[in-house]
Amino acid sequence: MNKDTLQKAIENLQVQDLYVRNLNAQCSDGFDPKHSNLDGCIIQSKHLVTKSETIQNDDGDLLFRVFVEVGVKWVKDESEDADMLALIESEFVAEYLLRAEIGQECLDEFALNNVSYHVWPYWRELLSAQCERMRLPRILLPMMQIAQNQDDLKSNKQ
Repeated sequence: MNKDTLQKAIENLQVQDLYVRNLNAQCSDGFDPKHSNLDGCIIQSKHLVTKSETIQNDDGDLLFRVFVEVGVKWVKDESEDADMLALIESEFVAEYLLRAEIGQECLDEFALNNVSYHVWPYWRELLSAQCERMRLPRILLPMMQIAQNQDDLKSNKQ
């Protein structure tokens, strides 16, 4: 992580909006979470920054948008072809007002190292509420997590 480029992005980006773009919550056929024993099942998770873009809104302002996918899946075991029991996943969009033009390197640093701090509390709340609605076991996520693919994206940009 380059702290100087990240700091430049932090100084020039202002949160405008953060919202759910997609939400998928489902149980597999034949699985009833209210009346099933989930002891021994595996919980898999994902947290990926999938893309970012700079757009101009109707007012002429430049917005920097970052797309983050998060999810949790309950499976019977750790094998690749394990049956999925239940799934909750979402795509969030974080929008920032770009107060001054900065380089792509600054925006990439910010997307990979800072946006998750903004998205994570909304994901924690959404997951907790959705687990309750579906009668799935409550999952208590840590207070913060950085995207799992932050190093992959940096190496792909080079």
